Amino acid sequence: MGYMGDDGLLYVLGRFKSLLIGSDGEKYSPEGIEEALVEHSSSIDQLLLYNNQNPYTVALIVPNKERLKKHLAHLHLDLHSDKGKEEAIHIIQSQIDRFRKGGELAGMFPERWLPTTFAVLPEPFTEQNGLVNSTMKIVRGKVEKTYADRIEQLYTPEGKNPVNTQNISSLK
Repeated sequence: MGYMGDDGLLYVLGRFKSLLIGSDGEKYSPEGIEEALVEHSSSIDQLLLYNNQNPYTVALIVPNKERLKKHLAHLHLDLHSDKGKEEAIHIIQSQIDRFRKGGELAGMFPERWLPTTFAVLPEPFTEQNGLVNSTMKIVRGKVEKTYADRIEQLYTPEGKNPVNTQNISSLK
């Protein structure tokens, strides 16, 4: 996806094969949203959005556990306790909520394109596990296939609540 500028240069905005499709059939490119969420969220290292004509967009998140531990230390909690893990999930949620109405980053993207819920993943996307390519770009199709069960779970009542058993167990 792109356009030719008045200066005669080609501007690339994204790839058609990475387009997400909302339940209303609207197509949108996730890359800019993913980059902004990671850039403005100290507790998120990697993130991939997913929607394929589903009722809402979801995210697969690789947390920055060191940053989460520092946030939790200020609250006299740690990532080894259930209370600490629940608070870590709330921290991630609050960083995403900064893009919603009332947040300091509201209006950057349509709210329907922001993740309603998310799965915390136990390991990062790396070249070794095949989830990023040699140019360090996330291989969307492989990530979606690898985490298909987690994505499906996000569309259940339990999965819609980010404080769920799978997210808590991923924060070991």
